[in-house]
Amino acid sequence: MQYRLFLCAAASAAALGLAGCSTNPTNAQIGTGVGAVAGGVVGSAVGGTAATVIGAGAGALVGHELGEDRDQRQGRR
Repeated sequence: MQYRLFLCAAASAAALGLAGCSTNPTNAQIGTGVGAVAGGVVGSAVGGTAATVIGAGAGALVGHELGEDRDQRQGRR
């Protein structure tokens, strides 16, 4: 049973890893990820769980918008 669970987890991780390498991320995608992490860290420092979630959401939104603006200036999209 444990071997089967391990095999399933390994196959899922491999599939996700291969799917993640299919294209280069845009600046909007990178900005979303970086903004979510930075906002979550700041939110965690300021308050509890709710502040962390709100900070991550706000950071993701701001990071996405900044990255999208950069993509448009570079002619990507």
